[in-house]
Amino acid sequence: MTTTQLVFLIAIFFITSVISVITGSTSLITVPVMLQLSIEPRTALATNMLALTFMSVGGTLPFIGKKAIDHSRLPIMIFLTLLGSIIGAFLVLVVPSKSMPLIISILMIVVAVFSISNRNAGIVSRIKSRSRIAEIGGYVATFVLGIYGGFFSGGYVTMLTAAYVSLFKMTFVQAVANTKFINIFSSLIATIIFFIQGIVDYKLGIILSITMFIGGIVGSRVALRLSNIWLRRIFLTTVIALALKTLLDFVALH
Repeated sequence: MTTTQLVFLIAIFFITSVISVITGSTSLITVPVMLQLSIEPRTALATNMLALTFMSVGGTLPFIGKKAIDHSRLPIMIFLTLLGSIIGAFLVLVVPSKSMPLIISILMIVVAVFSISNRNAGIVSRIKSRSRIAEIGGYVATFVLGIYGGFFSGGYVTMLTAAYVSLFKMTFVQAVANTKFINIFSSLIATIIFFIQGIVDYKLGIILSITMFIGGIVGSRVALRLSNIWLRRIFLTTVIALALKTLLDFVALH
């Protein structure tokens, strides 16, 4: 990799990490860019996962002490995320990922339609209106998406944010804070497995990890200053744009 390519990659990773603290879907941008630079697919996924771990740590720090993280649900969410991510990380080693773009785009379109049809979702906290079915659904989503997050992570936080807003009745600020914290465990356990398998590019990984750690801090500080209405607008715009882009890319390849 040339110096110019490395600088380009650092710039992409930084900008993406700042924005994706709110929107998620980091890997839908970063992984394809790495592939364009002729980085081997599994190495790209593994190295990107390492950088995501540091981005999630950086993205969580500004939320500490802001009472945005749901400590009552945290132990179960962490356990389910770790379990799902372990399964997902091992799937990287055996399952082809050619069909993933279509699945991602369909899920994101569903997320966008649901979010648009529920205009107050994520804007006003509705903790008092919890239902047991929705509560269980939130935990199921945490586990299922944990598998996907350990496998690829593209769109993982986006879909998890939508799940927490709709099922756990969190505001967007709360959902962003909780998904960032949860993603530390999802990315970390997958990264450890990739380290053991020897498919992480250590040198590139360290550079990109520092980049995304700083980007995560910046992005979270921006999120804390925005209202839930603006976070919802940014979230929906990004979901729709990425869904269409991913769908078009899939169609172009077929």
